[in-house]
Amino acid sequence: MLLIDLGVLPAMPTEIERKFLVIGDSWRDAVESETRIMQGYLANNQNATVRVRVAGERAWLTIKGMARGASRSEYEYAIPSADAVAMLAELAVSAPIDKVRYRVRCGAHVWDLDVFAGENQGLVMAEVELGHEDEPFDMPDWAGREVTADGRYYNVNLARHPYRHW
Repeated sequence: MLLIDLGVLPAMPTEIERKFLVIGDSWRDAVESETRIMQGYLANNQNATVRVRVAGERAWLTIKGMARGASRSEYEYAIPSADAVAMLAELAVSAPIDKVRYRVRCGAHVWDLDVFAGENQGLVMAEVELGHEDEPFDMPDWAGREVTADGRYYNVNLARHPYRHW
């Protein structure tokens, strides 16, 4: 029998990101890459969210823990694209999110800008991943109001309550 001492668990991978609404389109001049993303959610409760994502020719299964400020645990695993497409079609609890992700450098950080389509069309959001919550970063002129703490802007909530219906 395998016994696990829950008091001595290894450190969990942590995602620390800040989210901002995007104003204007001056960011387009600095785009380094773009990828179409389809993602859907297989489960969501107060403790965890399970997401499947297809980005270009690659796919991942991601488990995210509950947000604590700008941080939350995150486990991500590459999976075959065909499996991801099947999961989106058969297991997703709501319509998939459709967006194009643009990578844009600003200072020492590369930002992810998501231009949403479908039921979330009209929403453009930027995220910057940080090494720690108080890490300084350059604020680009196209970054508008911060929405990190506004749950409506979590992709899992956009799948259930799309932006166009607010």
